[in-house]
Amino acid sequence: MSAFLDADALRLAVLGGLWTHLDTVPTTGSTNADLTRASAEGAAPGLVLASGHQSTGRGRLARRWEAPQDTSIACSVLVAPRRPMPEWGWLPLLVGMAVTDGVRAATGLDARLKWPNDVLVAGRKLCGILCESVGGVDDPRAVLGFGINVGLRADQLPVPTATSTRLEGSDVGATPLLAAVLRSLESWFTAWDRGDSVVAEYRRRCDTIGREVVVHLADSDVTGEAVGVDAGGGLVVRTASGPRTFVAGDVEHLRPA
Repeated sequence: MSAFLDADALRLAVLGGLWTHLDTVPTTGSTNADLTRASAEGAAPGLVLASGHQSTGRGRLARRWEAPQDTSIACSVLVAPRRPMPEWGWLPLLVGMAVTDGVRAATGLDARLKWPNDVLVAGRKLCGILCESVGGVDDPRAVLGFGINVGLRADQLPVPTATSTRLEGSDVGATPLLAAVLRSLESWFTAWDRGDSVVAEYRRRCDTIGREVVVHLADSDVTGEAVGVDAGGGLVVRTASGPRTFVAGDVEHLRPA
């Protein structure tokens, strides 16, 4: 068991509903990869794996991500959504909502979302999220992974635009923070999975709406004002040539909301 994460305390705090089994390890290559392998070997949905260090973590667009031992939470969960796979694009947004709410509840920090799922505090990135579909056509599942910067010092940040709960003034430990996020994720995933709309609640947490933004695409950049998020989770941007909706792309905030 990692001293950074208290597995017994986490089990007491979160097991009994959606989450059925929880393990912690001091270090691993990737919690997402571990749960993908566990799913292939027959593990049931509801499994949670958390670590204080991962050496081959990945973000969106296959970006590598690693932090010093016991300075960040790496966590992945295995779920079996009942909603049609075309709607699974909401999964990373749900995780973003859960992390935002969990951080607020545990630390009091004003966490906000940058579309689609970057969790920011004071405009700096606190958390990265990576969700992946696993399993076959007859048994579709998803691994939902997230990494939260907890104890990183300024000189340990991967990029100058990142932050940690410590740097933002919170001394809350990794265990209560992760427990708050997992409880929130259970709530949001359960609501979405039974068919509830979460669009309005996502919009309330999204700091991108109302800002002038640049959407960086593979072959071009699009500038405009972010005016909303649609029912599919796409970002609606008012551009000089009319409104456009984006389901993917890196967003840069140009001015305050």
